[in-house]
Amino acid sequence: MNSAVDPDEETDIEFETELDPDADADIGTANTMRQRADESRIKIWIMLAANRLVVTGLLALIVFVTVTLVGAEFYPAFHADLQQEDTIETIFSTMIGAIITGTTLVVTISQLVISQENGPLGDQHERMSSTMNVRDYTRELVDRPVPADPSAFLRHIVNASETRARKLREAVAGKDDEELKAEVNEFTTSIIGNAKQVRKQLDGANFGSFGVLFAALNYNYGWKIFHVERIEYEYEESLTDDDRSLLEDLRSTLAMFGPGREHIKTLYFEWALINLSQLILYISVPALIIAGAMLAFIGESSFPGSTFGFAHMTLVVTAAFTITLLPHLLLVSYIARVATVAKRTLAIGPLILRDSQR
Repeated sequence: MNSAVDPDEETDIEFETELDPDADADIGTANTMRQRADESRIKIWIMLAANRLVVTGLLALIVFVTVTLVGAEFYPAFHADLQQEDTIETIFSTMIGAIITGTTLVVTISQLVISQENGPLGDQHERMSSTMNVRDYTRELVDRPVPADPSAFLRHIVNASETRARKLREAVAGKDDEELKAEVNEFTTSIIGNAKQVRKQLDGANFGSFGVLFAALNYNYGWKIFHVERIEYEYEESLTDDDRSLLEDLRSTLAMFGPGREHIKTLYFEWALINLSQLILYISVPALIIAGAMLAFIGESSFPGSTFGFAHMTLVVTAAFTITLLPHLLLVSYIARVATVAKRTLAIGPLILRDSQR
């Protein structure tokens, strides 16, 4: 089974709100990516959550409708121009060159991705040793065997952070410092609510779909690390050694989520770019056939008549142009997601780059 061929095995991605929307209003920002970005559901859906083939189809429909309507309504000579063989030859000979160039570029990108996995035996042994060291550290952190499934791996770390947050809240519940208790309660409530939400999104999500990475983006671990450090510093006199140990355990667990998310993000990028290369190779063949057919067989007298006021010749040429544009539209839909994720994950750890979080 060639699972990499599956273009975009989407899972249902739910845009949930916080369990307690005001839980972290004073000491934190919104946890989910959409809330932190302060952008509309539609934009997030188009750029990230939607199946890439669906986005490609929507872009193709927009191109077809726009070219047809603009040509018919705002350029009266549009139909006459499309009936000229020189116009058709110019359009589709240009598209043939663009398809071949774009396909070559994407294949080159695929080769670069694959080259990252190649290397001598020593390098492969070093990669394996580093991976096993991280798994050993994670096993000690979460106090259980580390699963091989990426979504379960992240889910275990999220579970461990929730467990340590509950222990921290219980530890400070009997203290006399009311301000410390209030902040820890508020902070841990935010962690627990965010953990439950992300765990629900990770449950059943399979790697290769965007669901795993999307759920990981919804866990605001960096801001949580900052608050652990801040609480430990500001309430140093009120904290016991056991309290500090609990804070450090929570901080270590949250910090482990960062490289785990980045590793899964890197693997997803490679997976997505390989899928993109395969799909463009597949779709470039019918696109080239359509472009060649338009050059070879379509003339001034082809497809006479009209439908709903649109000349058949105009509809055929516009449809053919849209089909030959599909490899580029597919590239746009995939790169839009990859670039958006990359921009939102430039920093690892408690660094805030977006004004909406400040």
